[in-house]
Amino acid sequence: MRTEDVRQRLTTPLTSPAFAPMVPRFTDRAYLNVVYRTDPAALRAVVPEPLRIAEPLVRFEVMRMGDVSGYGPYTEAGQAIPVSFEGEDGEYLHAMYLDNFPATASGREVAAYPKVIGSPALHVDSGTLVGTLDHGTLRVATATMGYKHHELDLREAEAQITVPTFMLKIVPGYDGSPRVQELVRTRITDLTVKEAWTGPARLQLFQHALAPLADLPVLEVVSASHILTDLTLSAVEPVHDYLKGAAS
Repeated sequence: MRTEDVRQRLTTPLTSPAFAPMVPRFTDRAYLNVVYRTDPAALRAVVPEPLRIAEPLVRFEVMRMGDVSGYGPYTEAGQAIPVSFEGEDGEYLHAMYLDNFPATASGREVAAYPKVIGSPALHVDSGTLVGTLDHGTLRVATATMGYKHHELDLREAEAQITVPTFMLKIVPGYDGSPRVQELVRTRITDLTVKEAWTGPARLQLFQHALAPLADLPVLEVVSASHILTDLTLSAVEPVHDYLKGAAS
């Protein structure tokens, strides 16, 4: 294979890419969002500067992807933290667990999504919308919400999920020091909100050494939503370089 051919490849393995070289389109993406109040000190310990925390809130989310071009259906769960950067409000993506390897590899390599393999699920059980996350055979999180109790204004639903999102991109060098260490930004585009609902909700997080969601403990559930959408994710852009000016 010629050098110029190698340069055209964007992922490994070289001759059998881990994910499709395309921008995926999400169709029938269902969200269960539970926003809760947590310990401010715990948030400060995990949110990197120069991001700023206003209120000590966390959004636990479970997302069932009905169909995704390039990946197929899958489910994802994680935590997002409301923050601001240079006066712009957004969310810092703290943790993401999903059951699809191509989507995991793409999220980490092409962008900076903090994705690891897990076993999330979203289903309805006796009038209750239930979102769960397992790590191996152990339960890590259980969220419940009354199924379609009250309609949510579609504009409010859109505002909930279209805020800019910030992530930390770290690529190690061969000597163990960071080769890339950047804060990056992205957001959802081409969004259609098909349905949106709210209702009573509860959230339980369970201690786990390798999936430490409970390190951001649930002190109070603030709000919940159930949203069905079609959408696209825009490309990431770097907004802060942690290595700029560092000694080489």
